[in-house]
Amino acid sequence: QGAALCNLGNAYLQLGDARRAIGYLEQALAIHREIGDRRGEGAALGNLGLAYRRLGDVRRAIEFSEQSLAIDREIGDRLGEGNDLGSLGGAYLQLGDARRAIGFYEQSLAIHREIGNRSGEGSVLMGLGATYLNLGDARRAIGYHEQALAIHREIGDRSGEGNDLCNLGSAYAQLGYVRRAIGFYEQSLAIHRE
Repeated sequence: QGAALCNLGNAYLQLGDARRAIGYLEQALAIHREIGDRRGEGAALGNLGLAYRRLGDVRRAIEFSEQSLAIDREIGDRLGEGNDLGSLGGAYLQLGDARRAIGFYEQSLAIHREIGNRSGEGSVLMGLGATYLNLGDARRAIGYHEQALAIHREIGDRSGEGNDLCNLGSAYAQLGYVRRAIGFYEQSLAIHRE
């Protein structure tokens, strides 16, 4: 029942209905705690963190992600730990604390590479690129976005590929290469329409 509720919450999160997702995830969390399922509890907490980030309640998102991280470390769930660290990186980026975001992203990247999680690696590289772009270091951002693009193409993640191309466009625009930026934006638009 807890797993089903967690899956429903995740589905609504993917549909963009964070409030509805939270309702299911809170029920899942209560069940996982009641039966002592630490892995399920960590997953529900991590997903609640994502849901609250989507609603813009970043401080609350950080609290849930930190709780999830503590559980994932306690039970030795490296994938969960890598995801939690990436979520914390994204949350601190949203708060404008780029240096702290980079620290979490770098820890997350190391874990995803260690366990061979290409999807997680691509997502974290995209986050690092966004962080460096926010810091005004477009050249470094391009390096991360190019690595993320290569991974997303390799694993067939079209949405990630579209986001990477858009981010590359933004980085080149920041450097003043507007024509090149337009080319990336056009590729991104074609993928997202597809």
